[in-house]
Amino acid sequence: MPTVITGASGHLGRLVVDQLLAAGEPPAQIVATGRDVDRLQDLARAGVTVRRADFADPATLDGAFAGADTLLLVSTTTVGERFGNARNAIDAAARAGMSKVVYTSLVNASTARMTLADEHRRTEDYLRESGLPFVILRNGWYLENYTDQLPMITQYHALLGSAHDGLVSAASRRDYAAAAVAVLTQEGHTGATYELGGTPLTLTELAATISDVLGRHVAYQDMPVADYTDVLTSAGLPPEMAAAVADADAGLARGELFTASEDLVKLIGRPATTAHEAVQAAATAEGSR
Repeated sequence: MPTVITGASGHLGRLVVDQLLAAGEPPAQIVATGRDVDRLQDLARAGVTVRRADFADPATLDGAFAGADTLLLVSTTTVGERFGNARNAIDAAARAGMSKVVYTSLVNASTARMTLADEHRRTEDYLRESGLPFVILRNGWYLENYTDQLPMITQYHALLGSAHDGLVSAASRRDYAAAAVAVLTQEGHTGATYELGGTPLTLTELAATISDVLGRHVAYQDMPVADYTDVLTSAGLPPEMAAAVADADAGLARGELFTASEDLVKLIGRPATTAHEAVQAAATAEGSR
């Protein structure tokens, strides 16, 4: 029976589709969905079923989910809309008679006080109460949240944040995609909630790693949340997103992005990507442009 991947035109969803194909999943049994199907045409040419799905338009979800057995619900990124979007998708999954819904949540969602955790917590509760068989993947912070900043970091010789000396258990999108593929293709995960994260480090340690890879000094510069919000807004982030990112750093400082769980390594069957590996890969990619 087909498996639906939402957000397949985004980073994580696309990685999941690619890894399912690499694992030998028949292309016709993968349904890649997104709001803009034009961005999925290369998958369609590879034999993947491509359908339009707009969380804000529930009618499109019924068509997108028709005939499928399993759903990977990749959480959306728009602050303030995640829960409503997820609720629409869960309701559509119930109407489609799905036998499993896998949801990508946030590490420590049940206890974290950061703004981003609230909608994930509400979604988890709604999914559990729906009666649908489920798996919850509480993804930790992406290493790409930092490596994507390399051009700015190198320009200013500083990694900015409001994390103090808090530990963040970050891993790569590729790692989290591999965890999703594991629970989509294996039995025995139904009803589980997994706390996923890589090797913990502080942002001071991350700055030292960046310095080592780049061969130039990069310092971690800690600042008040309000100041960091202003910096992010000045860098072009929408005000709501800037506030949420800075608030997440405050949560990091409180330990909300740290997990000692080995769930990620157990699911993917290998060590998680290290910060050094991620920075090296990003620096190499940046240098090839």
